[in-house]
Amino acid sequence: MTRLRYSAKLRAMRILFASLLVVLLSACDGGLWNNPYPAEDQGKSIFYTAFTERPKHLDPAQAYSENEYEFLAQIYAPPLQYHYLKRPYQLVPLAASAMPTVHYFDKHHRPLPDTAPVETIAFSVYEIHIKPDLRYQPHPAFARNAADKNAQGQLEYDHLTQRDLRDIHTLSDFPHSGTRVVTAADYAYQIKRLAHPQLHLPIFGVMSEYIVGLKEYAATLQQALKKNPDTFLDLNEYPLPGVQVVDDHTYRIEVYGKYPQFAYWLAMPFFAPMPYEAERFYAQSGMHERNLTLDWWPVGSGPYYLSENNPNQRMVMTRNPYYNSETYPVEGEAGDGDKDDLRAGLLADAGKPLPLIDQIVFTLEKETIPYWNKFLQGYYDASGISSDSFDQAVQVAVGGEAAVTDAMSAQGIRLSTAVATSTMYTGFNWLDPVVGGDSEKARKLRQAIAIAVDFEEFVSIFANGRGIAAQSPIPPGIFGYREGEAGINRIVYDWVDGAPKRKSIETARQLLTEAGYPNGVDAQTGQPLVINLDTTASGVGDKSRLDWLRKQFDKINVQLVARTTDYNRFQDKIRRGDTQMFYFGWNADYPDPENFLFLLSGAQAKVSRGGENAANYSNPEYDHLFEQMKNMNNSPARLAIIDRMLEIVRRDSPWLWGYHPKNYVLQHGWLGNVKAGVMANNKLKYWRVDDKRRDALRRDWNQPARWPLWLGALALLLSGVWLWRVLRQREQAK
Repeated sequence: MTRLRYSAKLRAMRILFASLLVVLLSACDGGLWNNPYPAEDQGKSIFYTAFTERPKHLDPAQAYSENEYEFLAQIYAPPLQYHYLKRPYQLVPLAASAMPTVHYFDKHHRPLPDTAPVETIAFSVYEIHIKPDLRYQPHPAFARNAADKNAQGQLEYDHLTQRDLRDIHTLSDFPHSGTRVVTAADYAYQIKRLAHPQLHLPIFGVMSEYIVGLKEYAATLQQALKKNPDTFLDLNEYPLPGVQVVDDHTYRIEVYGKYPQFAYWLAMPFFAPMPYEAERFYAQSGMHERNLTLDWWPVGSGPYYLSENNPNQRMVMTRNPYYNSETYPVEGEAGDGDKDDLRAGLLADAGKPLPLIDQIVFTLEKETIPYWNKFLQGYYDASGISSDSFDQAVQVAVGGEAAVTDAMSAQGIRLSTAVATSTMYTGFNWLDPVVGGDSEKARKLRQAIAIAVDFEEFVSIFANGRGIAAQSPIPPGIFGYREGEAGINRIVYDWVDGAPKRKSIETARQLLTEAGYPNGVDAQTGQPLVINLDTTASGVGDKSRLDWLRKQFDKINVQLVARTTDYNRFQDKIRRGDTQMFYFGWNADYPDPENFLFLLSGAQAKVSRGGENAANYSNPEYDHLFEQMKNMNNSPARLAIIDRMLEIVRRDSPWLWGYHPKNYVLQHGWLGNVKAGVMANNKLKYWRVDDKRRDALRRDWNQPARWPLWLGALALLLSGVWLWRVLRQREQAK
């Protein structure tokens, strides 16, 4: 019995050694042990990226956040888009076959010429023709019972019961799907959804002031829902006066007055088509409980569709097989970023059908360090740069030009940059008796502070150089922004040796003296000048920023007191005008100067009008010019008015103009056609992946160090041999 037991142990030892040998040999196959993606992904045209939190809304009527648009801009096809390669940003057709035509009418709906004065225009009618060959993504909402699933037969999943949905948990559980042609009625239907009483609609307030009848339409839908609260609200049964379907490929939108900026809204998913079948499909009982909604599974006609949605792990967009209406642009300019790559792409890909990549894989990454490490390993194709990784990734030359470090360059990593259409500023409250108002005393005080607060230094210290000091409210890329000497703020800067140079502290002190505060002391009271800054500062680094700002004021012997509070209380103080100075910022809704200059319009004053002019700035000449400028088309005449407006606000200094943030994106050498942009969210369709080069470099970069494994295996083998000999000797002794 004992001999049998020892024999079994010896056999087990032989099996163990054989298994160990197999494992060691398999470790020599050159495979990637840490590859986070399925083996079948290798060799495919896939773009790998990450997301940090799931998008709350994927319904185009409700979404308005950057992380939501990262998906929606690829899935939906509104009439217009921004040209991928041109700057300043330029609208071009997307689903539309041409740019919309605009016709003007007076208050009696009589036609007016294009040159009619703005005050005579009561209505503008936008006529939009869409391309005839657009089709929706495959989706079960379009599945039909007949053999010809595109045109004939009843909708297959139009009357689902709880029994039908018993085994349905995701869209892929439906055995059939279909598609159909996009029509003008689908675009009209989506506009009607902007007034839907059961949806959270972020732009209803703005659009109800412009689209004719939209405000009244919302009230009509609200009443209809009250009468039949448990019935599907079919918007086709309720006409909207301001939207007219002319034929299958033509529709019109009527807006109040002249509003050229409306064209920019037509480039947003709010105005993409929505098929009636999709809304009815998701409205069926039992769908919401299974996350079968437009917020989870959008239905679009763009280049991609959402094929996998597991926001706790990954989300996948796949090429829409029916998308064949767009090609890579044949003209443009390289702009910022890797110009050689963009020029090469313009030559190699011009005229090719879009999209160039078959699939987009988003993986959830909640922490920046794993995200960064996977990028360096080649498992993400592009990456932003956190403050912790900035020095490792980017080096800034003496002139302020940024480039990747030598280590990044050795890996073939490139840097693309773009100045955001955003302005981060510090405002003076115009209603405050010390820093506000149009008196010469207050004006010179504000000018002195504007010179003293060095935003070039701020950007260098707190933004890793990722930004440019602002010369006005208008950022680069927007009509009205001027490059070089013509665009500097001469209240704060001089033009020296081909670059703006901030005026001296002596100049600021002189202005302070002229304002009645010599050496920071009120000449009338003999008291030190104290200015309060209201802020919500409470996060990491905020204390150091406030300390820095106090030192800027110390340069002119003015005391700065920071009054920190929570966000809600801060907003309440802004609404009441109970501030002296405050931090604020603005991101463009659309790339038009009106969207920035209105922030200083008296008609937008926060306290008296509840508008977006948080500084409550008021200047009659500026306001008059703004009303002239806001609805003009871009032209030399409009530019001349903007120039005058900027002269006024630079002199009055209602803001410390702050800075415009700069976006940095790193991409591996196998990712091509990358042009950094901040208005065009649908950029992924233009990008190109060299998957063979990526696979080869991933393999080179991620080969494991095997010597510890071999050393451990040798030690285990020697121990096993010794144990085997001991067992063998004992067996022979029996």
